[in-house]
Amino acid sequence: MTDIQEVLTRIWTDLLSRPSGPFAFRFVLQPVMALIFAWLDGLKDARGGRAYYLKTILTDSEKRAGRLREGLKATSRIIALSIGMELVYQYKVLGTFYIGEAVIITFFLAFLPYLLFRGPAARIARHWLASKKADSRKS
Repeated sequence: MTDIQEVLTRIWTDLLSRPSGPFAFRFVLQPVMALIFAWLDGLKDARGGRAYYLKTILTDSEKRAGRLREGLKATSRIIALSIGMELVYQYKVLGTFYIGEAVIITFFLAFLPYLLFRGPAARIARHWLASKKADSRKS
């Protein structure tokens, strides 16, 4: 087996063992925290009339970098927590550090849920705000 194949096999094996090992609570904690921040930022987007987050990133090259920075800033504490927890896990369980694996885990647990949920959160918030506004007009 080549070196690259060995590394990919180790990464895959290590990643699959994490949800059942020590610190497994982070597989719930970090995505929930990302969803909370996505909800809050989606609500701000809805109130400000801003375009949907992921749609802007994918389709508007002028605003892409700014919106990505905004998302990274919003999730920076979660990302830092995720990296820290992953490095502690790696030290205790694997006896070494694999930064690449830590980045992969952090992306999937901390940033991807935020990225995927912020737009739908804004849609829900817009609907909620519109119905709230309509109710206040009826009164």
